[in-house]
Amino acid sequence: MNLHEYQGKELFARFGIPVLPGQVAETPEEARDIAASIGGTMVIKAQVQAGGRGKAGGVKLAHSPSEAFERARDILALTIKGLPVRKVLVAQAADIAKEYYCAIVMDREKKAPLVMISSEGGIDIEEVARTAPEKIVKFHIPLEGLRPYVARDLMRPLFPEFKQAAQGAEILLKLYRAFMDGDCSLAEINPLAVTPEGKVIALDAKVVLDDNAEFRHKEWNDWRDPAEETPAARLAREKGLSYVKLDGDIGCVVNGAGLSMATMDLIKHYGGEPANFLDIGGSSNPEKVTAALQIITGEGHVRAILFNIFGGITRCDDVAMGIVTSLKTSPLQIPLVIRLTGTNEDKARQILKDFGLGATTSMDEAVRMVIEKAQEVPV
Repeated sequence: MNLHEYQGKELFARFGIPVLPGQVAETPEEARDIAASIGGTMVIKAQVQAGGRGKAGGVKLAHSPSEAFERARDILALTIKGLPVRKVLVAQAADIAKEYYCAIVMDREKKAPLVMISSEGGIDIEEVARTAPEKIVKFHIPLEGLRPYVARDLMRPLFPEFKQAAQGAEILLKLYRAFMDGDCSLAEINPLAVTPEGKVIALDAKVVLDDNAEFRHKEWNDWRDPAEETPAARLAREKGLSYVKLDGDIGCVVNGAGLSMATMDLIKHYGGEPANFLDIGGSSNPEKVTAALQIITGEGHVRAILFNIFGGITRCDDVAMGIVTSLKTSPLQIPLVIRLTGTNEDKARQILKDFGLGATTSMDEAVRMVIEKAQEVPV
């Protein structure tokens, strides 16, 4: 789950990371009132879960409540990378002497949190990573955790003064604690700024939470923004399905992440293009199968659907019942190919046969068949 900046700053503040005061507004009038309560120079920032807000005009300074009203009005009218701006953060502005970059991300390949820091923070950090990767220092955190002396060693070469390096190290340690206790897959501060007075503060927050840990965090229900989800993504989350939309035209409903990936690879191998990754899980039920079909048929670019079920814990008859139940309610307007093998496959075949459907046991045959049927459907 991606957090908005203001939510990420709320998480950071819980762990003692210094952030500037601010509040979120949904209307220009609210922004004006917040600005009046903060006083001084303020920064008005679009709250969308996309990068490049500054370059898109989504970050502006305001020197008075009336100017905050105008800036918020203009930003709330924007659409940034296809996402309409529904909220703005009105925060105290800071004088910046130097910008740095500091982040911790889960490195899946190394199976360890990865610290990334750089003296080249700010809006062009992606360009720095592309053109001058040597300017980004990386360190994998071992199982025993991030030690204070290691944090100091990492920060000392970046900062010209020891006091600033000590502040940076303290923030890095707190960021690590937020990353671990907050069950994050990414915790990023960009920029990590030094003020002319030498104070080190977090001016931005980008946080991605690991959905697998949601059962440990009741507060995540308040942080989730339904407006940032597509209807398909929302239904998948509510029904416990793993779903990722892709650009192809062959819808995939599969049990198990590994088989899902193999199915997409095989579709590509035979010249097709998968429209999605959709894993109904290892213990599916008819309701999940019905939801899966609702999700896929809601995507207008899908020209054929493939069910690829290898029954272990998953019962093939459950899947077959879900298919029949869904088709009775909402008949498909596009071809459907079914591959079933494993637990209760005989029962499943009978359920499908009684409804006028058939199923193959060959994965290769099913993939070739669904590609042929997709090509027969007009674009």
